[in-house]
Amino acid sequence: MSDFSPQSPKGPLSYAGNWLGLAGIILASCSLLTLLILIGFDIFLGFNRPYLGVLVYIILPGAVFVGLILIFAGILYQRRLQRKPGFKPRLPHIDLNNPRHRRNLILTACIGFVFLLFSAFGSYRAYQVTESVAFCGLLCHQVMEPVHTTYLNSPHARVACTKCHIGPGASWYVRAKISGLRQVYAVLTDSYPRPIPVPVENLRPARETCEQCHWPEKFYGSTELLHRHYLSDTDNTPFEIRMMIKVGGANPLHGPIGGIHWHMAVSNDIEYLPADKSRQTIPWVKVTNRSTGKVTIYRTTDKGPLSAPEQKDVRLMDCIDCHNRPTHIFQSPSKALNVALWLNRVDASIPSIKHHATEALMQSAGAESRAEGLQQIAAHIAGRYPEYKEQTKIEQAIAETQNIYRNNFFPEMKTNWQVRPDNIGHLNWPGCFRCHDGEHVNSTGQAIATDCNACHIIISQARGKEPASSSLDGLPFAHPGGEIPPGIACTFCHNGAL
Repeated sequence: MSDFSPQSPKGPLSYAGNWLGLAGIILASCSLLTLLILIGFDIFLGFNRPYLGVLVYIILPGAVFVGLILIFAGILYQRRLQRKPGFKPRLPHIDLNNPRHRRNLILTACIGFVFLLFSAFGSYRAYQVTESVAFCGLLCHQVMEPVHTTYLNSPHARVACTKCHIGPGASWYVRAKISGLRQVYAVLTDSYPRPIPVPVENLRPARETCEQCHWPEKFYGSTELLHRHYLSDTDNTPFEIRMMIKVGGANPLHGPIGGIHWHMAVSNDIEYLPADKSRQTIPWVKVTNRSTGKVTIYRTTDKGPLSAPEQKDVRLMDCIDCHNRPTHIFQSPSKALNVALWLNRVDASIPSIKHHATEALMQSAGAESRAEGLQQIAAHIAGRYPEYKEQTKIEQAIAETQNIYRNNFFPEMKTNWQVRPDNIGHLNWPGCFRCHDGEHVNSTGQAIATDCNACHIIISQARGKEPASSSLDGLPFAHPGGEIPPGIACTFCHNGAL
């Protein structure tokens, strides 16, 4: 290839003849060499460490790119220094009959091809890295520890984070990464809130994510559910309840429409107006029949608006409005200990262990650090059984209670079940009763259904060693703590400790 101009200095234009070009060459060369070595390790050995992935496929390529920009800037700067009066820069020309030109062209093409090949591989791997669970859950460890820990213990632990939070398609991927820049800034400046607010605003509709696997049009029938609770008495008395959950159908081609998934039936839309950011108070509900166009509005007389609110404030109901914790499940002390006692990870023969372990977890919820919380649990439980003859069982109970704390309590992020509402059911949070409370009425005075048997029927229940009562037609709920006055919601007493 010829020089840039007959009037240019002898020899090719030196873009390393100034500090700018030299810095670019050093930066690009060192970054590229390091990048190629680490890519080799990735190809032949593989690595799944998020920080290493960010270094190899995001930071180092960026450094190479910056180096190339500096080299180009050095060329422009050097040309400016070499200009003389009357100098007219010309583009270089290629003479393929010249062996030197031909050799340089082939060499440039080979280098460019290899560079593009590695660029394509690096871009693909960068995409994989940013889509990985390790990138989402481990890169910003303290911020993401609560959601990552609960994710690993969830039913969706084999589903990548991005499958639900981003879903398929390029548009939501780009939108998520742009949003991620703001989150990176918040982490670097330590300006993120503790706890992280929920629910996630502007989350992609569940019909484009959840329903790629969970297809409402195929739902029908009922499913059996068995709960075992342990009372907070001396004997840790078990209370077992077996029920049929009426999953119901959403498509008349596969069975009658009804049950819980009537809410997601293809024949109607349900919209609601939340009165708070956590969507725990719902004063206004609108049901639209798609076939007939009939609209029915239910509202609470004290809080619900008389007329339709602005559309921007109304939310179309989807899976997440009930299944709002399908993955990041923060168990309450009582629920977690029920499972531990059921699986014999805590020995139910220890007197009042359910009460004392639950009490220890409730007190440790206010700890400033994890170490403080674990120490409080050990001291509280050990202090209740100083003379218990089988101290090995006490040590095991302490260890399991501390394990529950590690998996569900995150003091540094001020996160536990108390700030993470769970809308499935209605034990510790209003859940179903946000709408099915008897206070939401339409223009004729008809209320939204409050019949518990519309969603489930109790087919068996038993307390302690008493014989179980059962009926396939359904049983009235026999509260193990005695009769409950009508109109008293579960959440009046159940706060996570019962």
